[in-house]
Amino acid sequence: MFFLISKILAFLLSPLMWIILLLLVGIIVIKNTRRARRYFISAFVCFIFFTNPAIIDELLRWWESPMIVPAANQQYDAGIVLGGGMVTFDNDYNRLIFRENTDRFLQTYALYKKGTIKKIIVSGGAGSLVFKNTIEATLIKRYLLDVGVPSEDIIIDSTSNNTHENAVNCVKIINEQFPGKHFLLITSATHMRRSLACFANEKLCVSPYPVGKIVGPRRTDIGYYLVPDTEALIRWEKLLHELLGYVIYTAMGYI
Repeated sequence: MFFLISKILAFLLSPLMWIILLLLVGIIVIKNTRRARRYFISAFVCFIFFTNPAIIDELLRWWESPMIVPAANQQYDAGIVLGGGMVTFDNDYNRLIFRENTDRFLQTYALYKKGTIKKIIVSGGAGSLVFKNTIEATLIKRYLLDVGVPSEDIIIDSTSNNTHENAVNCVKIINEQFPGKHFLLITSATHMRRSLACFANEKLCVSPYPVGKIVGPRRTDIGYYLVPDTEALIRWEKLLHELLGYVIYTAMGYI
């Protein structure tokens, strides 16, 4: 039930949905010219605000965890990579389809090749209300095996559907197989705050390794501040998703 409610709330928090709803209400009350105009103006103002890349980038700059570069001689017993939007599977062509968060496992693989992490723990189940049979951890393991990572160096948690479950299940694996060891937590920079809080709540100390950073240095070109960019709507959804998740997890006692 919690999983279903969180997905519904995330959908309702979409700025694009707000704009569409304002337009629809305006159309419904179109006979009342004054009221309709208010809704249309509100929709236009929301569109201008939420498609301004400078505004959302500044908020993301505040929220995202800073990048970290481990020391050359620093080594961890395992890297814990959290699933979510990394990969799916095309049954028609029998191939993996990589998605937007692939930086998570690509950086994990690079850390493994460098010797920074000795083993890889992949945590991620379906995480979807529709594609319940697409298990992300299993697919990532398949890829890692294909590129030469030995099976004994890959541990998977294929039942987690959210960040809280990631932490709970990974702690069980670690207590059984790696007690008293050192771990690197690998996930997106926007996702790292909530992830660290979840692992801390489960009494496991991990070192953060944020990846997939969205924003870079501040820009000075005038078009960046004045020209609407629909990509900003996607960034707003990511930020609101994390803020909502943090609030809900706090209320649930997960962090």
